[in-house]
Amino acid sequence: MSSRRTYHHGDLRQAVLTAALDVIATEGPSALSLRDLARRAGVSHAAPAHHFKDRAGLLTAVATEGFDLLAAALGEAADLKDAGVRYVRFAADHPAHFQVMFQPDLHRPDDPDLLAAKERAGDRLRAGVAGLPGGGTRGTDPRLAGVAAWSLAHGFATLLLSHNLEGPIGEQDPEEVFRTLARLLFADDAPQPPGE
Repeated sequence: MSSRRTYHHGDLRQAVLTAALDVIATEGPSALSLRDLARRAGVSHAAPAHHFKDRAGLLTAVATEGFDLLAAALGEAADLKDAGVRYVRFAADHPAHFQVMFQPDLHRPDDPDLLAAKERAGDRLRAGVAGLPGGGTRGTDPRLAGVAAWSLAHGFATLLLSHNLEGPIGEQDPEEVFRTLARLLFADDAPQPPGE
């Protein structure tokens, strides 16, 4: 008699996370259920709840992992423009994480691990802004310069993932297009405000 259990390796938590990412990437976060993930992993329907408690817990783990991956990607950036390119590349390489990370209604936004991961990613972005000439402020609040940089990268990544850039950029490399946009908005020789 053969067993219906197909799960034989060691890390059930990671196996469920991987299955969740597959579902999110193909069907979206609304299609996610712990029971279905248990079936996919070949374990009892209660097994995923042991690690994540519920759907929100699982999506919190997805978001936390996503912010950790994003922080690592941004940490390798040479400057703010490179950080933006790495942000766009992260979204393209990890679309399921990206879908969940910025939807606080899907996860527990006050989770300590998630907050710490978000802070690490934010620190990397702020470091890129601080590396701009004049600290990236050009006479403006540094937080607003950070919001501008984040808005450009996040907006571009979102438009890219939703296929809204196919017409405007055609066959061009999205990373090169983003570099051009970043140069336009964050040029070292951009005009300074009067009185600077």
